[in-house]
Amino acid sequence: MSRYKALGLIETFGIVYVLEAADAMCKAADVELIGFENVASGYISVLVRGDVGACKAAVETGVKAVEDMGSEVYSSVVIASPHEDLDKIIKRYSLETLNP
Repeated sequence: MSRYKALGLIETFGIVYVLEAADAMCKAADVELIGFENVASGYISVLVRGDVGACKAAVETGVKAVEDMGSEVYSSVVIASPHEDLDKIIKRYSLETLNP
């Protein structure tokens, strides 16, 4: 992972809402879908990567998409300049890891 590629993350409850968020995120900005993780008890996180502005736009759009469906976002964040060691965690959630 390039040290200067931002990360955008959204966590909500249920696969339907996460899919809606991921779809909205990828359509709203030039971001790469990294993957997802079923965190616990139905909470699912989706991760995207791109430049800071794209990740901010993607997360804002993804949050709105979930809220427009009548659900809530548990948490969301944009990490503007993630440390390179975060790649060790991100690889676990990568779609490439799930489907080698």
